[in-house]
Amino acid sequence: MERREFLGGAAAGVVAGATTVIGKSQAQTNSDTSKPNADGHLHSHEGASPSHSLLPSDPALRVKAIETLLVEKGLVDPAAVDAIIDQFEHNLGPKIGAAVVAKAWADPAFKKALMENAPKALASIGVVGSGAEQVIAVENTDKVHNVVVCTLCSCYPWGVLGLPPAWYKSEAYRSRVVREPRKVLAEFGINLPDQAEVRVWDSNSEMRYLVLPQRPKGTEAMNEAQLAALVSRDSMIGTGIPTV
Repeated sequence: MERREFLGGAAAGVVAGATTVIGKSQAQTNSDTSKPNADGHLHSHEGASPSHSLLPSDPALRVKAIETLLVEKGLVDPAAVDAIIDQFEHNLGPKIGAAVVAKAWADPAFKKALMENAPKALASIGVVGSGAEQVIAVENTDKVHNVVVCTLCSCYPWGVLGLPPAWYKSEAYRSRVVREPRKVLAEFGINLPDQAEVRVWDSNSEMRYLVLPQRPKGTEAMNEAQLAALVSRDSMIGTGIPTV
């Protein structure tokens, strides 16, 4: 079933004033709606597989309901909305950043260019616009681990990572990762040695950071496509580590 058809059917009840109850299981499996627990702890569920039998989240239903009303009043063209959705789902997103990271791993000259002038290096492989011209690359090493945040709002390198996850925009993440980065990283499953330095990069409207994670050992024989498959969105924010 197409996304628009699925959301449209679910939203019909919202427009009509029906009440939709979302089960707890969905909230636990929806990676983009991960949020702090009552104790403020963050949990990332990237890679989870939500059931397609469940209704969309409340925000998705509200957005669809508004869209439906705007279309009915002739204020929005459904084709234009579909084009925007298609752009973010297929032409923008973490796969672009993953390809950049894989190329940096495989091509020392490109890695050097990326670290020295990320916008120029990105443009050389056709990655432009949507904040790509503001990207600064920071590299993880055995001695340094980088993690990115935007403490003021949700500044994010859309051009290489697509839409930011909900937890990235949450107050809990934005405030805690600055105060207690090691503890927050541990909640994402990253337990760093005591001697490793943690650097927190605060994005803003003029600077968007991209973490270049460490290449996993045992990947020397992999090509760029295989390497890109190892790179997650979280690893390019600094809240994940690529593994084989």
